[in-house]
Amino acid sequence: MRNSYATMRKLLHVVLLGLLGAGIVHIVVLLLVPEFSERDAWSRLSMASDLYRMTRLDAEAGGAPVVKSVDPLFYASACRFDLGEGMVRIKAPGHVPFWSVSVYDRSGHNIYSFNDHTATGGVLDAVVLTPAQMIDVRKDLPEDLQGAIFVEAPIEEGIFVIRAFVPDVSWKPIVSRFFEQSSCELQDF
Repeated sequence: MRNSYATMRKLLHVVLLGLLGAGIVHIVVLLLVPEFSERDAWSRLSMASDLYRMTRLDAEAGGAPVVKSVDPLFYASACRFDLGEGMVRIKAPGHVPFWSVSVYDRSGHNIYSFNDHTATGGVLDAVVLTPAQMIDVRKDLPEDLQGAIFVEAPIEEGIFVIRAFVPDVSWKPIVSRFFEQSSCELQDF
C-alpha cells in the first residue's frame, strides 16, 4: 500500500511539473509573438507606402484600412521615417476639432505624444530628430522652425501617427482635407 501512495505522489508530482512547464512555455511564446510577427505596424505601413509619405490608416481613404481603429470617431494617418537620413518635419495646415500625435519607435513603443493644445495656434508643425541633430539645430535655429514642436527621439527609425476627431458627418471632408494637406518630409539643415 505504501508503494502505491509513493507511486501516486510521484505521478502527481510529474503531472504538476509538466503542467507548470507547459504554462511557462505558453506565456513565453505569447510574449514573444510581437517580436517575431511580420504583420506589425511597421511592416504593414512599409507594404502600403514608402518612407516620408503620409498614409491614411482608416478606410475613409478608400480600400481596406492599414490598421483597424478602435474608435470610429477618429481618423488616422501615419508616416514612417529614418532619422539616420536626417530630421523629419511633419506639418498639417488647417484646423480640426481635435488632433493628437504619437511618435513610435520601429517596434511600436510610444516615444512621445502631444496634441493641438501643445501646438502654437493649434497648427501641427513638428520636427522629429535625434539628440545629436538637436544640438546642431540649436546652434542656428532656422526662422521657419521658430513655432515648431521639437521631438527629440533616441531612435533611428520610427512612425509618426496623427489622429483627428470627427464629431459628426459634416466634419468628414474637413478632416479628410486636413490629412490630404499633411506632409512628412526629410529636412536638411
